[in-house]
Amino acid sequence: MSNLHTTEHTEQHGGSTKEIWNVTIILSVLTIVELALGFWMMKITSDSTRFGFKGIIVILMLVKAFYIVAYFMHLKHEIKNMIMTIVVPLALFIWFIIAFLYDGNSYKNLRNNYDSFKKSQSEIKVEKKEAAHGESHKTAE
Repeated sequence: MSNLHTTEHTEQHGGSTKEIWNVTIILSVLTIVELALGFWMMKITSDSTRFGFKGIIVILMLVKAFYIVAYFMHLKHEIKNMIMTIVVPLALFIWFIIAFLYDGNSYKNLRNNYDSFKKSQSEIKVEKKEAAHGESHKTAE
């Protein structure tokens, strides 16, 4: 009777040992593939091919993140509303990161493309007017 109760309990929460081993093997294979692609990418000189490899690695990382969140954080077995309360803020967070990176890159490009006239004007030294302030102080005495 105890064994039947334990089996029902694990089936309700989705924590079967076979399922955990399958997810662990999938995560291990994804990690090995990512490492192999990373080491292989280091030997490639073409920028477009390296960019493609980086894209593939990012996609594999997202798949790994899905498996980790779904199985080890038990989100696969949750109700849809609970999933949405986690996924929507996560999507906004990712959007903020992309927006900040885009804005920073834009600022970097604008800063590097300056107008030479404005740069020369900004380098002109301006004399301090301390003498005028000191003279008005002497006349008051």
